[in-house]
Amino acid sequence: MLKGFFHVPKAVNEPVKGYAPNSPEKAAVQAAYTSLWNSKIDVPLYIGSEEIRTGNTKTISAPHDHKHIVGTYHLAEKQHIEKAIANALESRKAWANMAWEQRAAIFLKAAELIAGPYRARINAATMIGQSKNIHQAEIDASCELIDFLRYNVEFMTQIYNDQPKSDSTVWNRLEYRPLEGFVYAITPFNFTAIAANLPASAAMMGNVVVWKPSDSQVFSAKIIIDVFKEAGVPDGVINVVFGDALMITDTVLASRDFAGIHFTGSTHVFKDIWAKIGANIHNYKTYPRIVGETGGKDFIIAHPTANVKQVATGITRGAFEFQGQKCSAASRAYIPQSLWPAVKEQLIADVKSMKMGSPEDFGNFITAVIHEGSFDKLASYIDQAKKDADAEIIVGGNYDKSVGYFIEPTVIVTTNPKYTTMETELFGPVITIYVYEDAKWEETLELVDTTSEYALTGAVFSQDRYAIEVATTKLQNAAGNFYINDKPTGAVVGMQPFGGARASGTNDKAGSALNLLRWASPRTIKETFVTPEDYRYPFLG
Repeated sequence: MLKGFFHVPKAVNEPVKGYAPNSPEKAAVQAAYTSLWNSKIDVPLYIGSEEIRTGNTKTISAPHDHKHIVGTYHLAEKQHIEKAIANALESRKAWANMAWEQRAAIFLKAAELIAGPYRARINAATMIGQSKNIHQAEIDASCELIDFLRYNVEFMTQIYNDQPKSDSTVWNRLEYRPLEGFVYAITPFNFTAIAANLPASAAMMGNVVVWKPSDSQVFSAKIIIDVFKEAGVPDGVINVVFGDALMITDTVLASRDFAGIHFTGSTHVFKDIWAKIGANIHNYKTYPRIVGETGGKDFIIAHPTANVKQVATGITRGAFEFQGQKCSAASRAYIPQSLWPAVKEQLIADVKSMKMGSPEDFGNFITAVIHEGSFDKLASYIDQAKKDADAEIIVGGNYDKSVGYFIEPTVIVTTNPKYTTMETELFGPVITIYVYEDAKWEETLELVDTTSEYALTGAVFSQDRYAIEVATTKLQNAAGNFYINDKPTGAVVGMQPFGGARASGTNDKAGSALNLLRWASPRTIKETFVTPEDYRYPFLG
């Protein structure tokens, strides 16, 4: 695999632009937004060198204005999935043997295209198709995606440079081969960066990919495809298909050449896929790599020594940025009685100050949830909380889908630590708070650890280092990403590798070398310089 070793540019995190009034970057995004809003794009299947339009289409609309159609995309049939697999395997012959630095150059170029000429466009597409405000689009579609591409190249070179010990008699080396077969990437709606990284990270390591984006992320997925093509990803390396998820997955998993899945989505779907892989295990050439990041029921717990304003800000940002549609979003909180009156007052004031509406207006902090199914689910839980004796909505609780799928940021307070919304992942702007007795710190930590099946993110707020130490120890299995005096969202590539365990996934840490290692199949090569010519050892006399 190593055909020469070169130093690559040192990865640095992309600075976040502020989009202040009258700034050039704000004007650029607004112009891109207007252009894309009126674009009516047509998104085909991308299989090998072909753009396939099946004529069986679905429309793309903006969640904050669901009657406005911004494009259509074409749906695959089984024959198209089989064709995508065949094209991927044919493309593998050249791609797997391409020198690593040539692959690296492609994805470094993609990073620079996003940092420069595509930045406004990919941000605007994310704002329109996923209803992210400009800040959420910037930190996702631009900064995180750029960071993934840059850092993954650096991680790849670190991996390839990790070689075994040799001596004067033998030269040992490791060849980091791509997997034998193809990788299936299933990506979510909520992060444009994840949608790009899941296929790109596998491809960077020499693999070929069949990529199925979320139906709710097609608009920005089209920009990702444009970037990859301009950067020079060869035809057939990343094949893009849309359509019935069950049909696509069943067709992929039936292939003898299926070698791995890179997944972000629901826990239920991931478990079903794992079961199908197990059922097909005798059919595969190799044991497939199964990498998945799934759900979360992420927590904030405050110690009596915590700073009230920091706790309130951690809750509002952690729970309500991007309408709570982050797998890392805070959705349950534990506040001590002594702090609760002040935290409650600050929370209510903060939530009431939030503006809600279209992301086109940069003054809006809250926009719409992703689709009607999500809206209806969230509304049903809010309505139930209004009825239940052990729950009270202290702020928010209203919703309206006449124009867009708008749910007010909602804070529920419960007297029952096992109340439904303390345990169930809602994926929306709803957080439930349980107020605990100050003296029951360690008991409450035990409650935090045992309440949820998930273990993705969590945060502790405290000014007492002993309390922080106890929480860090007792909650070691409760969150793969643990935050001290900060909200449980906003992991940065190269700084906080992301992933959780339990029902939250395989914890393969996107944004680190650990994830890339999953897409390599190392081969040990031993070369002996003076080869023995007699079987006899000295002990034989």
